[in-house]
Amino acid sequence: MSQYYELYRRSSIGISLTDALDDLISQGKISPQLAMKVLFNFDKSMTEALAEKVRARLTFKGHLDTYRFCDEVWTFIIKNPNFRFDNETVTSNKIRIVACATRDSAGNR
Repeated sequence: MSQYYELYRRSSIGISLTDALDDLISQGKISPQLAMKVLFNFDKSMTEALAEKVRARLTFKGHLDTYRFCDEVWTFIIKNPNFRFDNETVTSNKIRIVACATRDSAGNR
């Protein structure tokens, strides 16, 4: 198993990348193996960029509706969350938070 999670493939940029790779494969311009290497590099780049570059902080409150722990991944469904950033407050009806253990290059947590 890869040391990077595939979470960001379901983001808008990840979906766009996957669609573009599917088009290139169907046109015969790249092999499926090359597409998998590109997706692995995407997973790695997103994980590293978010860990190293993002320093924003926020606090939130809400009603914990559902939580799960499966295959070392926590999933929380929060109803009516209220997010507080430095100068801004944002609300929503419902959010899903997915949390995974981090791993170093040797696969340690």
